Amino acid sequence: MQNFALRAAALAALLLPCAHTQSRFAGNPPKPKPAFPNQAPRPSKPSPGIEVETITARLNSPWSLAFLPDGNFLITESAGTMRIVRPDGVVSEPIGGVPGVKVVSAQGLHDVVLDPDFARNRFLYFTYFAPPRGEAPALWPNEFFYQQVWTKSLAERRTLSLGMERVASARLSPDNRKLEDVQILAEGAERRVVIAPDGKLLVTGADRFRFYDSDLDGVEHDFTENPDIRRNFSGRVLRINRDGSIPPDNPWLSRATVPPETFAHGLRDPEGAAINPATGELWVTDHGPQGGDEINIVRAGKDYGWPDVSYGTQYDAYRTDGRKNVPVGNGATSMKGVEEPVYFWIPDIAPSGMLFYTGSLFPDWKGNLFVGALEGQCLVRLVLQGDRIVAEERLLLDQKQRIRDVRQGSDGAVYLLTRGGSLLRLVPKR
Repeated sequence: MQNFALRAAALAALLLPCAHTQSRFAGNPPKPKPAFPNQAPRPSKPSPGIEVETITARLNSPWSLAFLPDGNFLITESAGTMRIVRPDGVVSEPIGGVPGVKVVSAQGLHDVVLDPDFARNRFLYFTYFAPPRGEAPALWPNEFFYQQVWTKSLAERRTLSLGMERVASARLSPDNRKLEDVQILAEGAERRVVIAPDGKLLVTGADRFRFYDSDLDGVEHDFTENPDIRRNFSGRVLRINRDGSIPPDNPWLSRATVPPETFAHGLRDPEGAAINPATGELWVTDHGPQGGDEINIVRAGKDYGWPDVSYGTQYDAYRTDGRKNVPVGNGATSMKGVEEPVYFWIPDIAPSGMLFYTGSLFPDWKGNLFVGALEGQCLVRLVLQGDRIVAEERLLLDQKQRIRDVRQGSDGAVYLLTRGGSLLRLVPKR
C-alpha cells in the first residue's frame, strides 16, 4: 500500500493530460548509442515563410480531422464528440449517433477517416474506447486506468472490466447531423486508421499492458520466451477489410494463438500513421516512454520491439526506489529479429499526427514528411532520401502549440489540430 500511495502521489503531482508525454517533468535519459545515425541536421534550405490562419479556437481537445466534399471539416474530440466546423469557423453542436465513449487517460474518441467512395456512400471509419457492458459513458480520472491496474497481479487484472478499444464504421447522414448504421469492425486497437493502397484498413493500437505482466512504461525483464504475449498485447497494427472481415493474406493466420487481424506488433503508442505515396508502405510515429520516440515503417508480420527493446527508459516519476533511467525490458536498444526505427528522438517530442506532403502550394515541401509534436510544441518537417531521413526542421516554435493532427487539404494547404482546441491552416506568407 505504501508503494501505491507513493506512485499515486507522484502522478497526481504531475497532473498529466496524457501518460505518454512525461519527459519534461521527469528529465531525459542519456542518449544511447544508436544502431544507425539519428538526429538529422537542419535542411540546407529552410522552409519559406508560413502564415498561420486560425479557423476556430473553440474545440475541446480535438484529435482528428477529415475533409468533407461540401467543404466542411469533420472533427473528433477525445471526450467523445464529433462536430462539423465550417470554413468560416462556425462549430456545430455534437453529431448524434456516436456510440458511448469511455474517456480515461489517453483513451477516448480518436481517429476519423472517410471511405474512398464517401461522396457516394457517406461511409466513414473511426476509433474509440468503449465502456464495458452496463457502464455509462463518462470521463474518468487517470488512476482508474493506471495505478489501479499496474498495482494488481495479473490474475486480478484479468477480472477487471475496463473497456475495449474499437474501430467502427458508420454512415454520415446527408445533413451532417448524425451517424447511422454504426458497425463494430474490430477490437483491440483505437489510435489511427489508414486506408492502404489495396483498400484494406490498417489500424494502429497502443500497448495494452493491462492484459499481461507489464505496466505503461515496461518492466525489467523480457518476454522473449513467449513471443505471443507481445504479438497479442503490445501495440499492434491490425489489418482488416472495410467490412471487418479478415484478409486471406494476413501474416499470422497459420498461428492459432495470434488474433487473425494482427499485421505487426511491438509498438508502444503509435498515434500517427500515413501511407508513403512513393512506396505504398505504412509509416507510424510511436511514443517512447522516457525518451525514445520513434518513426517506423510497418511491414507484415514484423516485430518492433516493445516492451523488450526501446531507445527510452522507464519513467523516473513512477519509481519508488529512487533509481533513474531504468532500462526497459532487457535493456537492449537493438535485438535480432526486431525492426530498427527509421528515426528516433531523445529528448522526446511526443509525436502525433503524420503527413506526407504531396501538394503544390509549398513546392519546397513536396515529398517531405511532417509530424505533429505535442511535447515539442512544433511541427516537425523531415526531408527524405528513399526511406532515410536526412534533415529535420522544427516549424511554428513561436506558436507554442501542442500539435495533435496534421492533414493536407485539397487546396495544398496544411491543416493542424492543436490539443488546446484550435483548427489552423498553413499557407505561404504573402
